[in-house]
Amino acid sequence: MTRPLRVVAVPASHPYVRRVTADDAITLSHDPRPDGAGPGVWWPPVALDAAWIRAHADEADLLHVHFGTESFDVEHLVAAVDAAHDAGWAVVQTVHDLDHPQLADDEQAPYRAQLDALLPRVDAVLTLTAGAAAEIARRWGVEATVVPHPRLLDPRTTAATAPIGLAGDQRLIGLHLKDLRPGVDGPGATAALIAAVERLRSGGLAVAAEVRLHRSVRDDAARDDVRRLCATSEAVSLVEHDRLDDTALAAGLARLDACVLPYRHGTHSGWLELCWDLGVPVVAPDTGHYADQHDDPTVTSARFDDDGAALAEALERVLREGARPGTTHRRDIITARLADRARVDAGVVGSHVAVYRAVLAHPRIRPTPSGHPIESAASPARPAERTTA
Repeated sequence: MTRPLRVVAVPASHPYVRRVTADDAITLSHDPRPDGAGPGVWWPPVALDAAWIRAHADEADLLHVHFGTESFDVEHLVAAVDAAHDAGWAVVQTVHDLDHPQLADDEQAPYRAQLDALLPRVDAVLTLTAGAAAEIARRWGVEATVVPHPRLLDPRTTAATAPIGLAGDQRLIGLHLKDLRPGVDGPGATAALIAAVERLRSGGLAVAAEVRLHRSVRDDAARDDVRRLCATSEAVSLVEHDRLDDTALAAGLARLDACVLPYRHGTHSGWLELCWDLGVPVVAPDTGHYADQHDDPTVTSARFDDDGAALAEALERVLREGARPGTTHRRDIITARLADRARVDAGVVGSHVAVYRAVLAHPRIRPTPSGHPIESAASPARPAERTTA
């Protein structure tokens, strides 16, 4: 009997990572806890370190990098990958972000330098959408395996128990700014939404908007701008609250007729995936590859201009295509999507197993930045991309 593949995932405890490796063929190492860190804290990632890898060389077969590289400089990361190869491990990287959502615009250069150094050096690259894969091929000449994002709704939730909200007299559009992390344009998204709502109302559509914001934020000035903007519109309310748990978050999203994503930059969105699971239409900004996550008329992108024209047009379109909260139609959409998720997510896990086995089984010549070839593992065959809506 073939033993399980021993994988050091960075981080192992992240919900995304647990979902995509949920197979008996994979054994995940636990996240080493940083000195002085509390329970559940994995950052900065201890396992993404050359010395740690050398000390645990006999305990794993493969290193899979997902999140946390921004904690280190390029030299540290290159040393970690080289140490993994020296230990006989294969190295896989999933490119969740081409522009890092936790970094401001003027802080992106070091993160992009990490991608410049790592993507040609690792043995296989994964990403979440065909659009991101095309960008990776264009920028680095690397073929990325496309593996769609798995379900985010709590796995204990069934189609029958998923929240569906209640329809009000007006269509309700949500904008969740959370703690105003650097990748969120709170004032810009709020201004565009207010303008879009006014356009929709002047066109005869009964619509209102709700802007939600954590009480504790990273950018006080942006919070003050959001407060000021919301005070100018009778159709837009501001709700400030503590961080929601998963149940409360799902229930809050289920109330919406549509959700607007507030990102100034980024690539993919887990928030979009949760909205998808709940049957909530989404309008994302026309940056990154958000609209590529689902080929469906209720997921689209638009420019967030000050006049709100493009956002209003996109909202009108997804509102027309989507189902209202509290309706049988909304429940039917959730039922169909969760059934589809079960099939697609099984394929996502299978793709990870296939990639891991391929890079471990077939040595190849891997070029280094110095131009001297060294032995590594082969790029896997590309599994089928998602074809469902």
